[in-house]
Amino acid sequence: MTSRINARHTTCPGCQEEVFLDELVGGRCPLCGCALEEDESCDEFEDGLDRSDLAWLVFHYFIFKKFDDLGVSPLQIMQLIANYSDEDEDESDSAATTGYALELPMRTLDQIRPKRCAKCGKVYLRGGKKVISGDLRRPGHNIQYVCPHC
Repeated sequence: MTSRINARHTTCPGCQEEVFLDELVGGRCPLCGCALEEDESCDEFEDGLDRSDLAWLVFHYFIFKKFDDLGVSPLQIMQLIANYSDEDEDESDSAATTGYALELPMRTLDQIRPKRCAKCGKVYLRGGKKVISGDLRRPGHNIQYVCPHC
């Protein structure tokens, strides 16, 4: 580990925190975004990254993390995020559909216990699919099983 005592640093006028010059992002404070250096490259950075983009990146990360922890395949998650982003751009009204239905892998306990099919109502032991469904606007989700014949 090296000491950063001799590294060049300054105090940010916006948040009053000590900021090292090699940590600046486009001449701006990484903590509050206040401009520390006035040059033309800062304007290019400001045009390229909007603050609302950061909120969407965080939102997409937490959606991805939630479903990845449940075992949903990354491709299905990315398709869900892409569909949600496309619907948000196309339709500005609040009636846009935010529902989802994704396939989960069956765990050992799910494979050996009897399950009831959500479509036909039959009880079965082997095969089938485990499906998680819900709405992104509401908390919670439903886990259902579908038999191999449906």
